[in-house]
Amino acid sequence: MAPRMTRQRAAVAQALEGSSDFRSAQQLHESLRASGDGIGLATVYRTLQQLADGGEVDVLRTADGESVYRRCARREHHHHLVCRSCGRAVEIDGPGVEEWAARIGAAQGFADVEHTVELSGTCARCREAVGPA
Repeated sequence: MAPRMTRQRAAVAQALEGSSDFRSAQQLHESLRASGDGIGLATVYRTLQQLADGGEVDVLRTADGESVYRRCARREHHHHLVCRSCGRAVEIDGPGVEEWAARIGAAQGFADVEHTVELSGTCARCREAVGPA
């Protein structure tokens, strides 16, 4: 059974819809507060976790361990390539990763193996802004 659509859940979902970048719970909370929504930070965290558990948003961990969230265009399993400078993310397929994870799991006697792959680099726009190395 899906969680019911509360006002807070709708507000967080809408805030995510308005951004193509991954955003932290604190960033979303600040955005919601700035627009006049009195939602609490704990509610934002709880709502993001529910949305992530339901597969409605993707979650990445930043280099410092913070979780960031984004509503993705694709509902099926996929991975992201994220720019370390500007945070722009590109959705990518990873069939080789899927096969590797299943093969490693099976070799160790595991089934139903899940995985998280996070790729990061510097996008062309940010490289151009810095100039030649």
